[in-house]
Amino acid sequence: MDSIYTAEALSTGAGRNGHVATVSGTVDLDLAIPKEMGGAGGGANPEELFAAGYAACFHSALQSVARMRKVAISDTSVGSQVSVHPNGEGGFVLSVTLEVVIPELPHDEAQALADAAHQVCPYSNATRGNIDVTITVSDD
Repeated sequence: MDSIYTAEALSTGAGRNGHVATVSGTVDLDLAIPKEMGGAGGGANPEELFAAGYAACFHSALQSVARMRKVAISDTSVGSQVSVHPNGEGGFVLSVTLEVVIPELPHDEAQALADAAHQVCPYSNATRGNIDVTITVSDD
């Protein structure tokens, strides 16, 4: 399969208590285990990075689907929550909740766009069948 873009990052130090940077230099962050997971907090963590990436990617997919369907949208937003859960076998799993806001569309039309975006978003396609993803449309 031919790729159209490849991002490259390197984690150094102690993983969740280390450092992560992209080859391009646009991401260069110290990481810290969140207090909720027994760490000191005070730094970014992989779940925050995943939440930010998923929200941005899904938002682009939403806008793309709207353009393809010739539906005018503006002032839209996508919020993302990424949660870590024990899997009952000594490991962990993720879940994602995406909140989509499309103020000028009726709820049913906004939900249809969000559902269509979920079919084309690369993050949605990568996670489908692997983690629980819930998409809700909100008016605010």
